[in-house]
Amino acid sequence: MTITVGFDLDMTLIDSRPGVSLAIDTLAGEFDLPIVGSHFAAHLGPPLATLLGDAGAPDDLIPHLVTRYRQLYPAVITRIPALPGASAALDAVRAGGGRALVVTGKFEPHARLHVDHFGWQVDRLAGDLWSTGKADVLRAESAHVFVGDHAGDMRGAKAADAFAVGVTTGPYDADGLRAAGADVVLDDLVEFPSWLAEFARTSG
Repeated sequence: MTITVGFDLDMTLIDSRPGVSLAIDTLAGEFDLPIVGSHFAAHLGPPLATLLGDAGAPDDLIPHLVTRYRQLYPAVITRIPALPGASAALDAVRAGGGRALVVTGKFEPHARLHVDHFGWQVDRLAGDLWSTGKADVLRAESAHVFVGDHAGDMRGAKAADAFAVGVTTGPYDADGLRAAGADVVLDDLVEFPSWLAEFARTSG
């Protein structure tokens, strides 16, 4: 069986907190808003506009903040590292003859910058998708597995009838991910290649 595996991006494949924190601090300074970048970056997962609203940004200002943030963000790409095991996880999918997808809530052009920066080979990149909104792409690509760090990722996987793999590198612990529908929870992507080999063996 050719296995297709989808991965979330923020806090699953990359630790976006350093760059997001810097961009948000710059944004808050320009617009004189009491938003702290490090606190903002600790809640990554939902769409940017939702996070800005949750952080107290005025509703009428949010579209302008989103536009300016998107202008600022490319400058912080190089400050954002891959999480441990990310490259090996993607390589493990392709080495086994499978297909690797990145399905993320991040603005797609920014997601592409990250993928290109690390030289990752993926079969499809889809951005601007959140929670169950990811299911359409996962179903269209016949994804067998979806890997993510957020409850929204688990909901997206289950909505697509994909095996939901949670990693505790984001804001949710193992219990939180299981409560959201995770079929299995890994500490990080370092554990993923061995898990995938076993999944492929038992699913073939």
